[in-house]
Amino acid sequence: MACGSSGGCSGCSSASSCGSAQQTPPDLTAKLNDLSSVKHVIGVVSGKGGVGKSLVTSLLAITMARRGFKVGILDGDITGPSIPKVFGINGKAHVDELGMYPIQSKGGIDVMSVNLLLENESDPVLWRGPIVGNVVKQFYTDVIWKDLDYLFVDMPPGTGDVAITVFQSLSLDGIVVVTSPQDLVSMIVEKAVKMAEFMQIPIIGVVENFSYFHCPDNGKDYKIFGDSHIDDVLERYNLLLLGRLPIDPNVAALCDAGKLEDIEQTNLESVELPQ
Repeated sequence: MACGSSGGCSGCSSASSCGSAQQTPPDLTAKLNDLSSVKHVIGVVSGKGGVGKSLVTSLLAITMARRGFKVGILDGDITGPSIPKVFGINGKAHVDELGMYPIQSKGGIDVMSVNLLLENESDPVLWRGPIVGNVVKQFYTDVIWKDLDYLFVDMPPGTGDVAITVFQSLSLDGIVVVTSPQDLVSMIVEKAVKMAEFMQIPIIGVVENFSYFHCPDNGKDYKIFGDSHIDDVLERYNLLLLGRLPIDPNVAALCDAGKLEDIEQTNLESVELPQ
């Protein structure tokens, strides 16, 4: 309710507590460690779990590393961390008074994940949302990311409080949205897109996973999950399709063996990211 002052809010002793005063929303962006140097932070998101977000994060990192960029991965999927597994990383992260240090993969990609801090990597992480969100922030602020061109953030799935905390806290240069062909998933992608637009985060593009299966026996492609519905979403929101990833048992085998960096083609070779 207005106070009736003809002079407006300026100079009023009650302006800070008055509901009529226009207040600037607080800046919740977290600050990188003083010893860190990161040029671009790219979030990889999905509207739901199970669409291969961690795989796409890993393939993007491998793609950019092969182009000669220095790359890191922040595994923000705290309750379902899988990044160390696909890169064959089994050690424990070093921590000292300066901060935490990521572990480097065979191909030179810096990785930080909660699995690198747990006593046993199979231990469940039974934390509530606010704690999970704060851990992701700590991996951004307390880890020493040295001289990175790209830091890829494997975001928590969904559009709940953890994802909102990460969106607000990390200085993201853009996001890549991961989806699969089903109509239901495409609907959920729209939620992620609208959330990013609401929070004014640029959308770099969309990757469709499980797009098809290429049969090695007859050379034909089969749409296991049916016809894709992502084109409608792309057109509606003027988004770029970055790639369609097939269902490939060989990729699954490489992930299980911790040798994803040995993949011949990532199917994301044409992706262009901010430079």
